[in-house]
Amino acid sequence: MKHTGQVFSLLLAFVMIFALAACGSGSKTNEEDPKAENKIDTASALPEEKASDSEIDTGKAAESAKGKALVVYFSRTGEQYVVGVIDKGNTAIVAEMIAEKIGADLWEVLPAEDYPMTYNELTDVAKKEQNENARPEYKGTAPDLSEYDTVFIGAPVWWGDWPMIMYTFFEQNRDSLADKTLIPFSTHEGSGLSGFDRKLGSAVPGATVKEGLAIRGSDTQDSQESVGENVADWLQDLGF
Repeated sequence: MKHTGQVFSLLLAFVMIFALAACGSGSKTNEEDPKAENKIDTASALPEEKASDSEIDTGKAAESAKGKALVVYFSRTGEQYVVGVIDKGNTAIVAEMIAEKIGADLWEVLPAEDYPMTYNELTDVAKKEQNENARPEYKGTAPDLSEYDTVFIGAPVWWGDWPMIMYTFFEQNRDSLADKTLIPFSTHEGSGLSGFDRKLGSAVPGATVKEGLAIRGSDTQDSQESVGENVADWLQDLGF
């Protein structure tokens, strides 16, 4: 009996040792697995969230930097120097190219009293207006300029200057234009930009006036592909 009791005691000791070992093994597994899962979740989730935030911020910054643009222009049809009678004005063609390429809005300055359709009569009226420093009225009201960050402004060169009707526009909208970026463009037959940028800056103090573009009127009628390339290059240089 004594021998049997010793054997039983030894067996009971072995059973307790194995039971304790098994519990210790189970406890280690329960502590390590959650830590391992957390490391995986953290590594996969955080970089994705950071990348997403970065993309959103970049998109907003790009939209804000570009802003909203408007193209304001004055243009004439009828008999023109070099190109003869035209159905669509030279400046109108350039204005539409600009608007199409950058997704800008368009607004045309239309005279309340129309100008003559023949070239000689038109030049006489334009010269008379300049000599008198006239301010011809235009139809309607300009768009709400507060909606725009950049305003492109174009016209044909009349006697080496902006047509007087454009000074009417500048003066009537001076306060609204003063905090904008203004970008002039002209159509001409040898006069170039004719100081449109400098004169625009004087007419609208406080505005930021950028580099202008001068396009020959005859090219807008006969070489529109080439003009389109020049407009695109100019816009790219301006950051559009």
